[in-house]
Amino acid sequence: MHPLHQFEYCPKCGAKAFVEHNEKAKQCTACKFVYYFNPSSAVACFIRNPKGELLLVRRAKEPAKGTLDLPGGFVDMYESAEEAARREVKEETGLDIAGCRYLFSIPNLYSGFEVHTVDMFFECQTESFDGAKAEDDAAEIIILPHNQLNPDDFGLCSIKKAVNHYIK
Repeated sequence: MHPLHQFEYCPKCGAKAFVEHNEKAKQCTACKFVYYFNPSSAVACFIRNPKGELLLVRRAKEPAKGTLDLPGGFVDMYESAEEAARREVKEETGLDIAGCRYLFSIPNLYSGFEVHTVDMFFECQTESFDGAKAEDDAAEIIILPHNQLNPDDFGLCSIKKAVNHYIK
């Protein structure tokens, strides 16, 4: 299925003449505008304390409500991935992270309204999990030793893949 299958109208002129141009773009047959579809950027964070424990969250909302997750979310406009990681951790846990190191990325399809993403994973450091509280999209804070991470406890596909990659 074409990644822009959900879009029937040209975003420039509004004509219902928006057709496939190639595998990653649609073109308006009325005004000739071509829209190239690119993934949105998202971040997810493995947050470690000096003891090597990881702070995780339980999802408060769909998709995958009630499953474990890594704090994170979409990168806002005019924001770097590192800034997004710091903001998302603060919004979901109340914590300020000291260090933020890029690990790897995984392409993803965020469900609901289909959003193609590139999920960027970071390892973040904090001195303590004291004061962490579930906020925003998080229902609960979970603290686990690294060796107790189980990818099957996570509900989102890219997060499961990331946890599996991280523990190996």
